[in-house]
Amino acid sequence: MHIVIVGGGAGGLELATRLGRKLGRPERANITLVDKNATHIWKPLLHEVATGVLDAGIDAVSYRAHARRHGFQFQQGAMADVNRQARTITLAAINDDRGREVVGERTIEYDYLVLALGSSTNDFGTPGVAEHCIFLDAPAQAERFHQRMLNGFVRLDASRDASLLRIAIVGAGATGVELSAELHNAAQWLSAYGLPNISRERLQVCLVEAGPRILPALPERLSGKAHRELVKLGVNVRVATRVAAAEAEGLRTSEGELLEADLMVWAAGIKAPDFLANIAGLETNRINQLVVKPTLQTTEDFRIFAMGDCAACTMADGKNVPPRAQSAHQMASCVYDNLLAIMASRPLKAFVYKDHGSLVSLSRYSTVGSLMGNLTRGSMMIEGRLARLMYISLYRMHQIALHGWLRTGLLSLSEKIGRVVRPRLKLH
Repeated sequence: MHIVIVGGGAGGLELATRLGRKLGRPERANITLVDKNATHIWKPLLHEVATGVLDAGIDAVSYRAHARRHGFQFQQGAMADVNRQARTITLAAINDDRGREVVGERTIEYDYLVLALGSSTNDFGTPGVAEHCIFLDAPAQAERFHQRMLNGFVRLDASRDASLLRIAIVGAGATGVELSAELHNAAQWLSAYGLPNISRERLQVCLVEAGPRILPALPERLSGKAHRELVKLGVNVRVATRVAAAEAEGLRTSEGELLEADLMVWAAGIKAPDFLANIAGLETNRINQLVVKPTLQTTEDFRIFAMGDCAACTMADGKNVPPRAQSAHQMASCVYDNLLAIMASRPLKAFVYKDHGSLVSLSRYSTVGSLMGNLTRGSMMIEGRLARLMYISLYRMHQIALHGWLRTGLLSLSEKIGRVVRPRLKLH
């Protein structure tokens, strides 16, 4: 049996790792992971890559090295098509930075296919966003923001006037809020690394949200707490403000006001990749997500599973499973169990989403969130040191799923050593 997993995000890589250990090493099945990138970064940490707090060159997981260690194969490339009759997927050719072909178009056969393609930012067709705003969907985009931010601060440090670096962020979900706080942390560190004229006072961050409050996934009390913390840092929080267009000079609101900005980030809303909308006759919804049965098999083909942000899975209350890292993790476990059940000719189980709460980190300034589930027998709002500890533990759990307890412990120790021998901020 050949199982092909397309997408090496949190859920896809965890699934490939578990299947590789269980089926790949004993040669009970061939497991292949496909991703257009060569390395993996946990997506909730991309705002730290953008500000330089996290160095993707050091902290990223190499798919090839990880595949060798855990008993699966890796193929780099972007999926271009699915042929359900022949049970094949087509990978587009890979070209280098000079346009020369590195690897040509390829076809991979499968017995079962798992699509874990994640999501991209949804600009809702807002004029000018694609041209003037940066999305934080992938490490390359985060690195692009990082370079522009550094250039902006260096330019600001050399100036002799009272100019500011103006950064506008659209969308006050977790990404927008965490990025807003992390930017102020970055400004403080840069002032200690040879840019003495940089301070938080010379950074102007505007966080724009169309809804009535920030962090709508959190209880109102915690949302309010985060709002007050951001204002204390100096962030200009604009709620109930709809962006009508992005221009070279800044964001134009629906009221006609221009929010001037040197650097703009769009973090409002998500959608599955556009090419999924018309692929292989599979059923999709309005944001290109693949509609799945309770078993996470697509409605049109029992040999194709979908999971994570690219899957539209309906819960008991009629709503879809939210696009979160914990959802991808839980779906990976369900698909893993169902693939093993298929091999053993056992009935497949339905996916049941368990909401364990949400946590949002305001850099080193604060952390807020809510916990839900068996631990709290309901819900519990947390903040401060406990919330920060729980926030860090989410990433550790992901690392444990990939590397096991021992290697995760060693990675944690390596990070602590790194804080001593490396700068606290990536400066290049």
